[in-house]
Amino acid sequence: MLPPDQPLVLGENLSLNPFPHQAPHAASRTILIIGGGVTGLVTAWILLDRGYHVTTVSKEWASFTHQQCLTSQIAGALWEYPPAVYGQHTDILSLKKSKHWCMVAYNIWGAIAADPSLAALAGVQTRSSHFFFPCPIQELPAQYRKMQEIEMSSIRGFKRDPSSIKRYDIDPQYGVIDAYEHLAPIIDTDRCMEWLMSLVQSKGAKYQTESIADDLFNQEEDLLNRFSADAIINCTGLSALSLASDKTCYPLRGALIRVINDGSDFPTIDSSLAITADAAQDNEIVFIVPRNDNILLIGGIAQPGEWDLNLALTSPEFKRMWARAEAFLPSLKHGRLDLQYPLAQGLRPARERNIS
Repeated sequence: MLPPDQPLVLGENLSLNPFPHQAPHAASRTILIIGGGVTGLVTAWILLDRGYHVTTVSKEWASFTHQQCLTSQIAGALWEYPPAVYGQHTDILSLKKSKHWCMVAYNIWGAIAADPSLAALAGVQTRSSHFFFPCPIQELPAQYRKMQEIEMSSIRGFKRDPSSIKRYDIDPQYGVIDAYEHLAPIIDTDRCMEWLMSLVQSKGAKYQTESIADDLFNQEEDLLNRFSADAIINCTGLSALSLASDKTCYPLRGALIRVINDGSDFPTIDSSLAITADAAQDNEIVFIVPRNDNILLIGGIAQPGEWDLNLALTSPEFKRMWARAEAFLPSLKHGRLDLQYPLAQGLRPARERNIS
């Protein structure tokens, strides 16, 4: 069994095959994972390929209807180098760890996107990702450092190019004057969650639907015995409030507008276009991302402490997101909502110190 701290490298200790990279044996340990979102599934994938047995327990799984979905499915799912556009990621230690992990993810999702048949199954594409600014980037020290780190990294396709403002017909009155771009994976989360669930199960994971409440420390022995497990990993997001007694955990309510992007109402948008929170008007981001061949996501918001999923097409938040997008990219004034699923909303898990 490989040591748990060995770097994660696709093809060396992580496999896209429907069987474990390292097969378990009679003495292999069993890990109980709580949570069936993307974090739980990817954790299971890594452990299975290192020769562990895995049981994943979740109160709910990805839903492929237009009813309320998992947070993992609602996410914008544009790969970003930290900090992300919504601007909530500030802890220095957390950022350092996130930058390492995001590059691991960049290489893995990029490899998936490079294989046409696998990309179609997993819902992953590599697209051009553009970030715009209302002043020369060097006047925004944090964003300038981020851009320099991207330029010096292995991220492909980097270019500082203000000409993209005119190329994408961004309204000059919106006030952006500088920009850079790079290639980034964009994930169709519905398709990807279905693929991940199938991949992890094919590698030997067991799934059980069950709601687990209260502090895990108080029920650790019972859970280990019930599931014949040697260790428990909590991948539940906001449920850390109760399962880990983490009172610093809170929701960041997010929402995205879904618009038809088939070229009939405006020229098809095949690249992501964004303005980060610290460069945006009134700290409200512009976030325009092609989800797949037919849907464009427009956002977004990050509302700390909001637990209710009660946003509607008449909500002020919806109207502001739509107005910002139209002011930024006037062609969207002709946009047509996805009437089956016009507004996606969910609760991101956040902590006072982000991750630790």
